[in-house]
Amino acid sequence: MTSLNCEAQLRLPNLPNYIDQITDRLQSFDADVEQEARGITFRFPFGHAFFDMEPGGLVMRATADDRDGLARIKDLLATAVQVYAKEDDPRIDWIGDLSNDTQLAQFREMTVLRVTDLTLHMRRIRLAGNDLGRFGKFGGMHIRVLLPTKAVPDPIWPTLGGNGLPAWPSDDRRPVARVYTIRSLDIDAGFMDVDFLVHEGESVGAAWALQASPGQKVGIMGPVGRPVRQADWYVLGADETGLPAIGRLLETLPAGTKGVAFVEIAEQSERQPIDNATQIELHWLERNGTAAGTDERLARQILSVEWPQDCSTFGWFAAEASAAKIVRDRWRGTMGLGRDQTLAAAYWRRGAAGLMAG
Repeated sequence: MTSLNCEAQLRLPNLPNYIDQITDRLQSFDADVEQEARGITFRFPFGHAFFDMEPGGLVMRATADDRDGLARIKDLLATAVQVYAKEDDPRIDWIGDLSNDTQLAQFREMTVLRVTDLTLHMRRIRLAGNDLGRFGKFGGMHIRVLLPTKAVPDPIWPTLGGNGLPAWPSDDRRPVARVYTIRSLDIDAGFMDVDFLVHEGESVGAAWALQASPGQKVGIMGPVGRPVRQADWYVLGADETGLPAIGRLLETLPAGTKGVAFVEIAEQSERQPIDNATQIELHWLERNGTAAGTDERLARQILSVEWPQDCSTFGWFAAEASAAKIVRDRWRGTMGLGRDQTLAAAYWRRGAAGLMAG
């Protein structure tokens, strides 16, 4: 099989200041990393990349067997550089295979097929589209849903920029992007289910979900997010925004997987059926009138769990930003666990809209 290859030369005078951060981020996407005298090799399940570090600069090379793999690597590399090399204002121009391609590999236009209310505040929307195989790759569970709004009812979808990242239209035609979990995916049938938390307040995602009906169009991009590493034992925690992800994990992890999961919900009526295929024990925590984001029990329960020492382990947490920080600081700081064993994400922040899942 002929591989696809491309490269980009960057001027990065301050590369030593942040190369370790770039490497750590890329390694968290299931990459084997090999440090060499002059460069770094990243071996992903879908291709590999090489950093050739020169005085004052960096040459990034990417190789994959197919278009999806190459696009994924370019996206990961370019995003990491943009996140950590801001002081050098990096300019990324890829040359080589598919360098003139403007079709965004991670984008699909989707059509609403069905709307189902799981509970009073959780609505499941089935989206149909073509060629969805990509969304079962790379270990990412999430997508960016590109939504029309009252201000932009007929948005223009993004294309692929020369830097390997999405190129967006002007603000008056740009859709609003919000991150949601693929609750389930049927590649053969051509659809995915996405669960939307609907609630009061300024939420573009909730507002769209409340009026969604069959036949409407949205865009999606993905998959996004760090993959959940395979392990023998897990500790999982989430409030309602992370519930779709925990539901998917419990239904798709291997049957012999052990651990414990805690899910915070408003009240008992917000419990939903989960076909738990694992040996992970699921516990529901009900706020019963306590405002979302103020109940400390979820973080306390997660941090009270004793991690086993005789098997592979992974901690996953998604909730309000302050709770996520408490858990992340304990896992990464006090316990000294790395990205290969933990993922603690802020899915929303009290008083703010649009952080993650609405």
